[in-house]
Amino acid sequence: MSFKYPLATTTWDQKEIDAMQNVIASGDFTMGKHVKLFEKNFSKYIGSDHAVMVNSGSSANLLMIAALFYTKNSKLKLKRGDEVIVPAVSWSTTYYPLYQYGLKIKFVDIDIETLNYDLAQLESAITNKTRVVLAVNLLGNPNDFDFINRIIQEKNIILLEDNCESMGATFNNKKAGTFGVMGTFSSFYSHHISTMEGGTIVTDDEELYQILISLRSHGWTRDLPVKNLICDDKSEDLLEESFRFVLPGYNVRPLELEGALGVEQVKKLPIIISERRKNAKLFVETLFNHSDLLIQKEVGMSSWFGFSIIIRPDSSLTRKELVNKLNHLGFEIRPIVTGNFLKNEVIKFFDYEVYGDLKNAEYLDKHGLFIGNQHYSISDAFEALSTLKI
Repeated sequence: MSFKYPLATTTWDQKEIDAMQNVIASGDFTMGKHVKLFEKNFSKYIGSDHAVMVNSGSSANLLMIAALFYTKNSKLKLKRGDEVIVPAVSWSTTYYPLYQYGLKIKFVDIDIETLNYDLAQLESAITNKTRVVLAVNLLGNPNDFDFINRIIQEKNIILLEDNCESMGATFNNKKAGTFGVMGTFSSFYSHHISTMEGGTIVTDDEELYQILISLRSHGWTRDLPVKNLICDDKSEDLLEESFRFVLPGYNVRPLELEGALGVEQVKKLPIIISERRKNAKLFVETLFNHSDLLIQKEVGMSSWFGFSIIIRPDSSLTRKELVNKLNHLGFEIRPIVTGNFLKNEVIKFFDYEVYGDLKNAEYLDKHGLFIGNQHYSISDAFEALSTLKI
């Protein structure tokens, strides 16, 4: 079924096609100079010292967690059984690396307006067992990092960010994804920029950066400097050094095609974010203070991945009715990420607890949905929304 207002459309033009053709003509398809250039340009845009491109945002989350098990920095080092606080609403691969590395997961409710952490509940959930607060910036919206940093300061707590939905968002003029020790991004087709599949981890920590680039490629030494922070100096004998493995890593490398696409896409990021914010202004004007519907409350400057719509508790409207009305107007819709993630059968494998209740996550799960935003003007979509009769 086609929709007049789809969730996502391509951000490519002839520049991306030419970039891919140049890679094809070169015959160099494995990770190389284009990936390196993307990493350089992306880290400059985001404002981080280092960026590591991988094959997906999910892999970015995996390496971000894995790296903390191999650091020599005792303030950052994790061990199995350590407690990680997470919001109850996020994508599945926010949580999977935590399970895969044997961490204890503590779920906390979300704020029904911002869709990020319920900050009061987050503060009260922190104990002397808490080692990580994983902040998920949902649908383009940054968390309140002033508040989060205040409640974790002087505690032995690591702040991490899953920023896969919020590329280009800012809080206090600082890019989301750079508030934690590491932050992750996705460049999947439906996200702010597209490299087909793709993800990136950013960090200012040199040792973590070196761990990430080793973990990305089998855990070997090939991409490490001769004098590095992980192992003894590399041998000058290339044959001897070729297949030297120092960490239990993965193969989650991106292709040169993805790197070349990323180079072109990063150039467009400022205008992509600007146009999304222009659309958001119209969306807010259209549905602000709607008698039956709640919309997301912006924190900082959101990059507006999409537009959430939640039925107010005192409304008689059902979600099925709302879906039908929106579909009739031409809108493609989805649940708000996974809704309350704990409803999923996979949770039986986790070592987890729930702090307090998850009333907002559960309410969002049953009464919420989102529609798409784009990198170009969709003013007619908001004209259609203004005719929405409940």
